[in-house]
Amino acid sequence: MLPLLARTARSSSVGIFPRRTVLSECICLSASRHVKQYQTASGSQPSSNNAYPYGPGISPPLKGIKILDLTRVLAGPTATMLLADLGADVIKVEEVTRGDDTRSWHPPSAPLSDDAPAASSHLPPESAYFLAVNRNKRSITVNFKTPEGLEIIRKLVESSDVLVENFVSGKLATMGLGWEDCKKINDRLIYASITGYGQTGPYREAAGYDVIIEAEAGLMHITGESDRPPVKVGVAATDIATGLYAHGAIMAGLLSRQQTGKGVWIDCNLFETQIAGLANIASNYLVAGKEASRHGTAHPSVVPYQVFPCKDSFLMIGAGNNKQFKLLAEKVLEDPSLSDNPRFMSNDARVRNRTELIKIISDKLVQHDRNYWLKKLTGLGIPFGPINNIQQTFEHPQAIARQVTAEVEHSRAGKIKLVAPAVSYNGQKMPVSRPPPWLSEHTNEVLEELGYSVEHIAELRGKGIV
Repeated sequence: MLPLLARTARSSSVGIFPRRTVLSECICLSASRHVKQYQTASGSQPSSNNAYPYGPGISPPLKGIKILDLTRVLAGPTATMLLADLGADVIKVEEVTRGDDTRSWHPPSAPLSDDAPAASSHLPPESAYFLAVNRNKRSITVNFKTPEGLEIIRKLVESSDVLVENFVSGKLATMGLGWEDCKKINDRLIYASITGYGQTGPYREAAGYDVIIEAEAGLMHITGESDRPPVKVGVAATDIATGLYAHGAIMAGLLSRQQTGKGVWIDCNLFETQIAGLANIASNYLVAGKEASRHGTAHPSVVPYQVFPCKDSFLMIGAGNNKQFKLLAEKVLEDPSLSDNPRFMSNDARVRNRTELIKIISDKLVQHDRNYWLKKLTGLGIPFGPINNIQQTFEHPQAIARQVTAEVEHSRAGKIKLVAPAVSYNGQKMPVSRPPPWLSEHTNEVLEELGYSVEHIAELRGKGIV
C-alpha cells in the first residue's frame, strides 16, 4: 500500500589520501538518475531491477586516516561513525569501567551469545543505543587523568590525523590535551571540538543537551500543534545534525591540510547547528520580521500540506502547487468546484482560508479507510504517504530494495541488525567491516601498535589505567 514516488539521485564522494602521501584528491560525481516506480495499492512489488550501470563501488576513501575519538553519546559518535564508514581507523577511547554513557542506556539491549569472549563476561549486555552509532570502530579504555594514561593519549595524538572530542569547552585544555597542546605534538592534526554552544561567548562552558538546544534555539517553538504546548522531535535531531556538520567539517579540514600541510581547529556546536537548521523559518524572520508559530504537521506557507485523518488511520498529503491541488480536488476528492472556488484557486488564497479548506478535506477523507485513499492517490503526481510505524518503515518495499539494514556478527551478541550507511557510491554502499565494539575490546591491540609490550600492558591493567 506504499507509493514509490519519483526521485532524482545524485551522489558524490571525495577521496582524501593519508598524510605523508602525494597530495591528490578524487571527486566522483555520478550522473543524475530519474527513476519512476509505483507500487499499486493492490500490493504488487516494484521492479526488482535495481542495478546501477556505473560499475563497482569506490575504495574506502579514508583508508589510512587514523582518528582519535574522545566523544560519547550521540553527536560526536555519529560524526566518527560516518568517518569510520569511509574507511578511517577510528579508535574510540572510553572510560575504564563504564565506557560511553550510552552503554548503560538499556533496555533494550542485544541478547548475549553463548560464545561471548570470557574477557567480556563482566560487562552488561550491549545496549541498542550504543550499537546504533558505533559500527566500524575500535574500543580502548584509558584513564587519562593519570600520568600514564595521559601519555597513552599523547602517543595517539602524535600518530593520528584527526582528534574528535565533545568535552565542555576548555576541559581538555586543563588536562594538557587542548588544541594548543595537541598542535605542539602534531601540527598536522585536525582537532574537532563538538560542544553545546561553541568555544566563545557567555555560554561557552555550558553543557549541551539535544532537548535543551531544541528548546533554546527555536526548534521546539515551531514543533507541535498550534493549540498545544511545544514538543521535542521524536529523535535527537539536533545531535544528529551536529554530527553530520562535524563529519563534513572534518572532511574539509583534511582537504585543507592537503593544501597547507597544517592542521586546523574545528569549532562545531549544537546551538549554531540548530539555528542553521531553521532554514526558511529563520529566513522568514531575518528577511521579513515574521515570527514563527506551531502548525503541527501543516506547512505555514503551503496549503494543503499536512496529515489528514482517514477512517482507520492517517495520511500525509502535500498538494504544493495549483496543478496538484486541482488533481486532488478532481481525481481524489471528486469535487472539481474546490479548485474553481476563488477562496482556494491560488496558494495565497488557500493559506488565507486554511481552516475552511482543511475541514472540507478532512470531512471527506474520514469517510473511507487509508487504503481506499492510497489507491485513489497512486500515480496522480500528488505527493502523499501513509504514516508508518517503525516496523512498517523497515518493511517498506523501498527500504527492502535499498538494503537499508546490514547484518553483522557481534562477538558478544551474535548476529545483529544495524541501519546501513545511507549513501551509495556507484550503486554500492560502504561495508560494515566491524561490528560496534564491546568495551575495551581492542585495548591490547592498539597499545601494542603504539609500542607497548605485553608485560607493560598487563601492568597498566593492574593499576586500572587501561
